[in-house]
Amino acid sequence: MAYNIIFYFSDQQRWDTCGCFGQPLNITPNLDALAKEGVKFDNAFSPQPVCGPCRALFQTGKYPTETGCFRNNIMLPEGLKTLANYIEEAGYETAYIGKWHLASDGELEKKPTIDHTVTAVPQEYRGGYTGFWRAADVLEFTSHGYDGFVFDENNNKIDFKGYRADCINDFALEYLDQYKGEKPFFMTVSQIEPHHQNDHNCYEGPEGSKERFADFVLPHDLEVLKGNAAEEYPDYLGQCASLDENLGKLVAKLKEKGLYENTIIIYASDHGSHFKTRNKDSHLNGYDDYKRTGHDSALHVPLVIAGGPYAGGKEIKELVSTESLPKTILAMAGVDVGDAMIGENLLDVVEEKTEGRKNEVFAQISESRVGRVARTEDYLYAVYAPGVNGGEKGAADRYADDYLYDLKKDPWQLENVVADPAYAEAKADMRARLLDWIERAEGYRPEITD
Repeated sequence: MAYNIIFYFSDQQRWDTCGCFGQPLNITPNLDALAKEGVKFDNAFSPQPVCGPCRALFQTGKYPTETGCFRNNIMLPEGLKTLANYIEEAGYETAYIGKWHLASDGELEKKPTIDHTVTAVPQEYRGGYTGFWRAADVLEFTSHGYDGFVFDENNNKIDFKGYRADCINDFALEYLDQYKGEKPFFMTVSQIEPHHQNDHNCYEGPEGSKERFADFVLPHDLEVLKGNAAEEYPDYLGQCASLDENLGKLVAKLKEKGLYENTIIIYASDHGSHFKTRNKDSHLNGYDDYKRTGHDSALHVPLVIAGGPYAGGKEIKELVSTESLPKTILAMAGVDVGDAMIGENLLDVVEEKTEGRKNEVFAQISESRVGRVARTEDYLYAVYAPGVNGGEKGAADRYADDYLYDLKKDPWQLENVVADPAYAEAKADMRARLLDWIERAEGYRPEITD
């Protein structure tokens, strides 16, 4: 019996907004309940902390340097076999709801060559999804915290009124109401919350968020580094709480329809948010706001999987990358893609079938700088490409040290020890690990200098 699969992912959500990952306020009771039933991954990291590149990876199972989607506003290349292609071949019907961000070409600040940001995404640019479609390419340009529009599978404009996260979730409920059960389904719900609203330059929580979450406790990095979290965090938490309330509605609908017991739910985010606390150094060659860094504030994300074999309230301490989600989703559908996609089947980690596995993760950085990151339990090491603009190039032949953190002594990554002679051996080890990652991922071994 094939499992239905729901991939519910948020945009720019830190892991520590969730109760199951340490948030002291009652922000995510529904996700916390799923974590108690299923599996929570305490140390899940994004492979690319920018919306478009991460989404391109989610749809292809390939690094942005391979697809060419190393920054926002690069269209998903034609001819790649995608997650949707594989899963529809396996007999699934598909539904995609929310933000797409893979069908416009050119900087949003300029007039795109192909402007699908405020028009319907044509079928040929939907990454192989042929079923239910309620999406906008760049949802923050067709909506605000309240009200907006998306397009359906027939390119009809669908207006919505109300808080955006509620309305996007309502489209998911609409799909389940019309689902006939003839095939198993794979549904993606790509929420834009808790992303900041670009044109308003702030986070837009539901009305009343500032009062409801006035007693917030800032994560230590945000408290110490003094970005704009003190003003924005209540609305940010309000957005996260709204996502969770909607996740609860989705679970309730699955139970009402008799689908819950045969459905696997994956909850994750594309990346986190550092609230303008990072990338303030001279290495910044592009632009930055809330992400685009290798620090945990941008890379550490929530990941909970519940349903099917993901059961028992397990807590996974090993480091995992959300680069593994496409391969993992296809494995749930009975498809083994082998080396056609990067990453691992996360069920192998859950079931401890991981002999010889290295407990480390890798990330590519773009837009703020061209950078690369390797992280283990003990250290976080990052490099940058001097003089290379991350909005123009996705890779470089030469990198230099950016930062090194001793995570046992400095879990919040406040003291950069990359030039400390006491850490020379640790840096050499992390550099070698990072070079190995780059060679595996990108097919060459660059130079890294002090």
